[in-house]
Amino acid sequence: MERKIIELDQGWAYMLKGITKLKRILEGLTEDPFSSEDYIFLYTTIYNMCTQKPPHDYSQQLYDMYREVFDEYIASMVLPSLKEKHDEFMLSELVQRWLNHKVMVRWQSRFFHYLDRYFVARRSLPALYEVGLTCFRDLVYQEVKANARDAVISLIDKEREGEQIDRALLKNVIDIFVAIGMGQMELYEQDFEVHMLQDSGAYYSRKASSWISDDSCPDYMLKAEECLKRERDRVSHYLHISSEQKLVEKVQHELLVVYEMQLLEKEYSGCRALLRDDKVEDLSRMYRLYHKIPKGLDPVSTIFKQHVTAEGMALVQQAEDVASSQTANGGVGMQELVLVRKIIELHDKYVAYVNDCFLNHSLFHKALKEAFEVFCNKAVSGSSSAELLATFCDNILKKGGSEKLSDEAIEETLEKVVKLLAYISDKDLFAEFYRKKLARRLLFDRSANEDHEKSILTKLKQQCGAQFTSKMEGMVTDLTLARENQNSFEEYLHNNTNVNPGLDLTVTVLTTGFWPSYKSCDLSLPQEMAAALLLFNNADRLSYSEMMTQLNLTHDDLVRLLHSLSCAKYKILNKEPNTKTILQTDNFEFNSKFTDRMRRIKVPLPPVDERKRVIEDVDKDRRYAIDAALVRIMKSRKVLGHQQLVMECVEQLGRMFKPDIKAIKKRMEDLITRDYLERDKDNQNIFKYLA
Repeated sequence: MERKIIELDQGWAYMLKGITKLKRILEGLTEDPFSSEDYIFLYTTIYNMCTQKPPHDYSQQLYDMYREVFDEYIASMVLPSLKEKHDEFMLSELVQRWLNHKVMVRWQSRFFHYLDRYFVARRSLPALYEVGLTCFRDLVYQEVKANARDAVISLIDKEREGEQIDRALLKNVIDIFVAIGMGQMELYEQDFEVHMLQDSGAYYSRKASSWISDDSCPDYMLKAEECLKRERDRVSHYLHISSEQKLVEKVQHELLVVYEMQLLEKEYSGCRALLRDDKVEDLSRMYRLYHKIPKGLDPVSTIFKQHVTAEGMALVQQAEDVASSQTANGGVGMQELVLVRKIIELHDKYVAYVNDCFLNHSLFHKALKEAFEVFCNKAVSGSSSAELLATFCDNILKKGGSEKLSDEAIEETLEKVVKLLAYISDKDLFAEFYRKKLARRLLFDRSANEDHEKSILTKLKQQCGAQFTSKMEGMVTDLTLARENQNSFEEYLHNNTNVNPGLDLTVTVLTTGFWPSYKSCDLSLPQEMAAALLLFNNADRLSYSEMMTQLNLTHDDLVRLLHSLSCAKYKILNKEPNTKTILQTDNFEFNSKFTDRMRRIKVPLPPVDERKRVIEDVDKDRRYAIDAALVRIMKSRKVLGHQQLVMECVEQLGRMFKPDIKAIKKRMEDLITRDYLERDKDNQNIFKYLA
């Protein structure tokens, strides 16, 4: 039996009953809910009308009429209700109409579901759900989006000013901007986000221009930090998550980028003032605010570098002034050593800043390094920083030094000294001064603690490499072996009573290559071990020249010797004339009245000014180092331009000292004369290695 044909008008009349009922339910009018029978009847009607044979297959007509239902409902009910409301009331109505529309689409697409399954799929048409949303987008959203956007932005600005707003309402409205894109964000971005960001920029631009003139730097930063926190909070409550970065960057730009230099340079509260007054919390906030901004920290690190440099240079100048005044007064001060201690304290302070305030950021490590390199390479009253540092170490490590520290404090201080050495360009000069002073400590038994001596060598080795400390380690080893030899010698004397040298004899055997070179003299040795004084056994009075002839000493050595015997603590010889300086015209007599309550006395020699000798030795070593580097480079490269060769040589030697460009050129010429290198015949700036 054939199924009865349902004509389009008849079938649509059935459908309109169900659609009208749905509209009444959505409008809140009294209506019974849909029963399963209602739903089945409507679904079956559509099914039958779509499965009838042509010309009674009404699939296309029903598909078009499905859309017309929405068009008619929107035109007659939705748009009039929205147009009569404004601001928040319009937004509330829009949210409600959007919710109703989604319900209507859900039910309608169920009634017409058979169209989706076959007709829509075969014709590649938009699905029913999509058609329903498109109707709302084209007829409602396009009509009200501008007013809705302006109302939302107005509410956001009210909230920024401290007013309470309905955040849930805003979230629902913004969700419409997102959902209407049906999986794409273009409509949200073009119709809402771009305007919201523009308004936010304008809002914070107004605020910033007022705050920058009225507030201190710390107060301004507090406000900026709070604003950024609130904007992130805003995103989490009602804006789309994709807006967070854009909004934050917009606020950062207006509050922090535009006024950065004005903020940092504020005279009484800017970055310099915060550093000067140790405002750690404010500096931490400054870092937090600017570290996320591209190049935002550059000006902060520059000011930090300038501040640290200025503080360091002030310490150097202060030490220079004190040292000059002490020299003028004839006194010898410890101001240079005090300077090293103050630089260590300065380093401790600003390392803590880099770690705590600036969270170990590489930019601030670099700024600190460059600042310390400036003033750590300044000389004070003729003493290079390398010498000062070596002297400071000597003062800590020798017996009777002015630094009275516990073992832990000494270890800690040595660690800090080695860190300071990293900033000094002439590390080789430090090594030579340190070696001279180490030699004196070891040979004259002035070292306070062997463990500390070994400890600093380990630290220096880690910092500068094994080659840097190899000679110093050899010196310490020599002394250890010498002690063992001395103990064996004394044990031998104890066991062989018939062997007696006749005096206390201590011999230290040293490895020539490890120790500083000392000039030798052909002293005329007497039988007993006290040459200068023994001369007075045969004469009551001797002139300077007579003593020089008999002892066979150089002028410099004899001056030091006679000064210690006639002008220092123990006046064993009387000098004529009785002055504090030794001249070649002086005469000397044995002081027969000299006595001392001590059975043994130690007559110290005045210290030798080693500075000139050390610098000469280092300069000589540098010539060898430059030669070796140049030959090493050319052996590897065979042919190289002048500029490139100089640059590579500077780079290779930079870890130990900063080579002088003139010195490098001089060594290059010397290597040419010694047939290690030659210039290219056609281009004098090109060098070749001669194998």
